[in-house]
Amino acid sequence: MFVRIVKMSFQPEKIEEFLANFNAKKEFIRKSPSCRLLELYRDKTNSDIFFTYSYWETEQDLENYRNSDLFKGVWAQTKILFNDKPLAWSVDKITSLI
Repeated sequence: MFVRIVKMSFQPEKIEEFLANFNAKKEFIRKSPSCRLLELYRDKTNSDIFFTYSYWETEQDLENYRNSDLFKGVWAQTKILFNDKPLAWSVDKITSLI
């Protein structure tokens, strides 16, 4: 399982716009081929910071999504709301206990 973690920091006055866009698109993102999980988190100490976690079957599946019209549209609407450069990590899930 391939996991993508993205940290995003938003202009405080733009957070509601981000959340509205995310909520409008989240089902489409989750239904992308080979996307197995999509989660959004908000930092407990800095409410301007959010994280997305998405699980993909392979790294190529994520790349296919990143080259899709869906991603290009979502990213274009999201990146203009940032107050800092986003950070992203690509990791392989080793263990999961539920």
